[in-house]
Amino acid sequence: MHLEWFGWSLLLLLIWGIVRENVHSHEIRKEMLVVSAWTSLLALTEPLFVPRYWDPPSLFDLAQTTGFDLESFIFCFAIGGIGYALYMVFFPVGHEPPVPRDERIDARHKYHFPLLLSTPALFIALSLLTGLNPIYSAIVSMMAGGIATWYCRPDLKRKMAASAVLFLCLYFLYFITLIAAAPGYVERVWNLGAISGVLVFGVPLEELMFAFAFGFYWSTVYEHFTWKEVPVKYIPGY
Repeated sequence: MHLEWFGWSLLLLLIWGIVRENVHSHEIRKEMLVVSAWTSLLALTEPLFVPRYWDPPSLFDLAQTTGFDLESFIFCFAIGGIGYALYMVFFPVGHEPPVPRDERIDARHKYHFPLLLSTPALFIALSLLTGLNPIYSAIVSMMAGGIATWYCRPDLKRKMAASAVLFLCLYFLYFITLIAAAPGYVERVWNLGAISGVLVFGVPLEELMFAFAFGFYWSTVYEHFTWKEVPVKYIPGY
């Protein structure tokens, strides 16, 4: 039985637990669960990536026989919560009340829901209308969605920028564990001929691009959707 992908996804789940325990706000801990649950649904896109981007041996060979695998749901669950809450570990803040309704008449807010939908819409369009490898479609879509969020909710830009860097650094260190535990795994599993083939200390460049884009966009999806604000300074009591 192939356990590398399974063990690696469980390690990320452990990191998720550590991040959650180090978040000072009980409110954020609850929201982290909500964000993770919704993010786990991204695993339903796995058939787009197998085998065009990678082809990981999985439990019960599910990835090869169905395109789906259990590990992807664990992985997506974990990165969703980590990407959302990692900022709060380094900057212990909670949430201020949602943006008042009378302030939502700002011209930028007229495009609130269209901008929220821009990332999945762009990903679907790129997947259907172009020959891009799905990893590039995902990266472009998340960066575009992040820029749209920045435009609509500039108050979130600090969390977006910091989360992009923090998640990139954490993901890089996390990926190094796979390289150390399973030498040659990247070369066997990733379809390097279909992407740039550039490895940064053994990590595919696209994985690092994905991590940056994910941290940039996904870190504030919850706040963008719920209109909540993230204070710049620490809130006592959280």
